[in-house]
Amino acid sequence: QVQLVESGGGLVQPGGSLRLSCAASGSILRIYAMGWYRQAPGEQRELAATITSGGTTNYADSVKGRFTISRDNAKNIVYLQMNSLKPEDTAVYYCNAYIRIPLGSASDYWGQGTQVTVSS
Repeated sequence: QVQLVESGGGLVQPGGSLRLSCAASGSILRIYAMGWYRQAPGEQRELAATITSGGTTNYADSVKGRFTISRDNAKNIVYLQMNSLKPEDTAVYYCNAYIRIPLGSASDYWGQGTQVTVSS
């Protein structure tokens, strides 16, 4: 059983910062890419940022220069540092990881989501 548990969401004023964390636990052989996706009310889920096991990152144009994704491979944790937050960043943020389990194939796993609200 693999679990992804997010933390760090909340309410912040425009221009503020938040850091999201996501810890993977359970029967894990290897974690490949990890990432953060977000879903605003009435919208489809969209990619915010991803990072490979080697540290290569990819960002949505809407967050480039403001968000930074990083990971701690020893602890199986991925972070999303969000700066200069805007009201349009308001969404539920989901952690994603592509994980291989022992004696099994690799699959996508998702966290339960954490709410980020940017409002004055």
